[in-house]
Amino acid sequence: MTQNSKSHYRNLFDEEIGQLVHQGCTSSDWNLVKVSPEFIPDNIENCKFTGHIRLSSFTTSVKLVGGITFKTGIYNAWLHNCEVGRNALIHNVRSYIANYRIEENVVIHNITTLAVDGKTSFGNGVLVGAINEGGGREIPIYDYLSTHVAYILALYRHRPKLVGSLKEMVLDYTGFVKSDIGIIGANSKILNCTTILNVKMGPVTIIDGAKKLKNGSLNSSYEAPVEIGEGVIMDDFIVSSGSKIKDATLVSKCFIGQGCILDKHYSAENSLFFANCQGFHGEACSIFAGPYTVTHHKSTLLIAGMFSFLNAGSGSNQSNHLYKLGPIHQGIMERGAKTTSDSYLLWPSRIGAFTLVMGRHYKHCDTADFPFSYLIESKDESILVPAINLKSIGTIRDTQKWPGRDNRADSNLLDFINFNLLSPYTIHKMMNGRKKLLAIRQTSGSEAESYSYDKMKIEKRALDRGIRLYEMAIWKFLGNSIITRLQNSSVKSNKDIQNVLHPDTSFGSGYWVDLSGMICPFEALDQLLTSIEKGEIISLEEVNSGLAVLHKNYYNYEWTWVVDALKEFYGKSIEEFTSEDVISIVEKWKTSVLGIDDYLYEDAKKEFSLVKMTGFGVDGQNGAQQEDFIQVRGEFENNTTVKAIKIHKEKKEALGNEVIALMKKIAKPELSTLSSKL
Repeated sequence: MTQNSKSHYRNLFDEEIGQLVHQGCTSSDWNLVKVSPEFIPDNIENCKFTGHIRLSSFTTSVKLVGGITFKTGIYNAWLHNCEVGRNALIHNVRSYIANYRIEENVVIHNITTLAVDGKTSFGNGVLVGAINEGGGREIPIYDYLSTHVAYILALYRHRPKLVGSLKEMVLDYTGFVKSDIGIIGANSKILNCTTILNVKMGPVTIIDGAKKLKNGSLNSSYEAPVEIGEGVIMDDFIVSSGSKIKDATLVSKCFIGQGCILDKHYSAENSLFFANCQGFHGEACSIFAGPYTVTHHKSTLLIAGMFSFLNAGSGSNQSNHLYKLGPIHQGIMERGAKTTSDSYLLWPSRIGAFTLVMGRHYKHCDTADFPFSYLIESKDESILVPAINLKSIGTIRDTQKWPGRDNRADSNLLDFINFNLLSPYTIHKMMNGRKKLLAIRQTSGSEAESYSYDKMKIEKRALDRGIRLYEMAIWKFLGNSIITRLQNSSVKSNKDIQNVLHPDTSFGSGYWVDLSGMICPFEALDQLLTSIEKGEIISLEEVNSGLAVLHKNYYNYEWTWVVDALKEFYGKSIEEFTSEDVISIVEKWKTSVLGIDDYLYEDAKKEFSLVKMTGFGVDGQNGAQQEDFIQVRGEFENNTTVKAIKIHKEKKEALGNEVIALMKKIAKPELSTLSSKL
């Protein structure tokens, strides 16, 4: 308790002590019980006070479930070394409350034990063995851990000085929060719980029916309360603002980020869950669940892997050891990957971004350079279908729904999330994938029926289509970037075009990384990491600020990368660009955008085929099947996603024509000058 808070309290008057004793209260030493100036003892009954006690005034009423009104105060409780804020209600504590500062308007009703036992850091500094069960990647968690810092701590072990510096910062923070007094934030409710030990809580925390909470932090806020529900058992944990842990969920050694939901008997240990993750029914063991990792099925196990934007199908499973040296293996599924029902992956494997995994794969697969693919099993053989997901309406729907499903309401967001489907990160991989497919075809011959690549099989048709689809996506991205750059600029000559296209920063060249949700050039990231290694950055706040700058400058960095990519893929540097070059690129962009939209339109149409109407119109005749389908699913042309595709095509075609018309105006004077010379 602070010196200031102590100075606002007075000793009890003799008549107040007498009234309290008459109301069934006892104390080992009434001189240790201090009260606020406006304190009256009317609402304190059957209480035992030991150690240093601070009591405020209790003058209002609160409503409990069922409409029962209760006057604030303390009833049937033993308090030891506690401070109770204004208008709190403490009722029916079966054992005791020890070493807590209980802030104003808190309700504590029908609990057994609520205590802090000695010095504790409330879950801060707990080592979580994510990604690799065999150890070596342990991450010390803390209140404001972001998915990006966790990524660096877990995966940059090849830079021990960097990891050591970050761990030292976490250790400093852990020492800062260590205390023998816990806090229950204002307006919190703790109802019908059994044991809560060494747990601190932010304002508006709701704990209703929890069985055991031990050594953790519930970082609730007024903007984004934390809710803990019935039967929950947690130890060694940190739960961030806006998250909900309910219905007999079991959590051990876990960090749970902002806006997460763990529910329906979910079980998790030694795992990290970042923004907007959801876990229902199944279990997680030693996973790094980046933003939007979702698993909803009872039979699904995620183990020893790194994921983000994942949708795990029922029965999904992975093996992390071969019964030799123990559980030493690990896997990575890059952003946007999906697993179908009963899928299986043998670790170590690495699955490329936005790839669908179907079937059981008993070989170590690496599809990192083939994003937007299918990895299918047939007769125990892994078959790669490159780029096919670029035609899938489901992929587009996923990227559109993620921003709308952001549950984070806190104004202080811990994770920086880039939702872009196409970025230098994915396009660079497509360029690599295209080169590899071309090399495979050249080496094995264009007449081969199928090709072999790294323990996987690629059918000839799939390979040819993959090259074409990657080229379309690359032109779509490059065209988008160049049009965005030229929009709202008053270019009147080729020199103007070259000036506008000149990059604003040197950062952005080279390869890019996905820092579990945040996409940035490695070159810029490396500068930040080097500053940490050199001791120029010495606090977690500075690290977060540096990451925020990288996220904020994404589009500046992106354009620098595009300039280099244009030189490689188009074959001409922007210093030589003319209006004719812009026209050429925009034409390629227009063809690619409209072509991909046509693929998406046709894919969506499959969802409205007669086959998909099976099971509709039960017991009906004469068109009842189709009518029932329309009533439930709606008509194809009125579908929201279908209409969005049509509007997108119209807008992009008009935009392309507009840019081409502008470039032709610039080209005309030069053409006329050229003809006069001839």
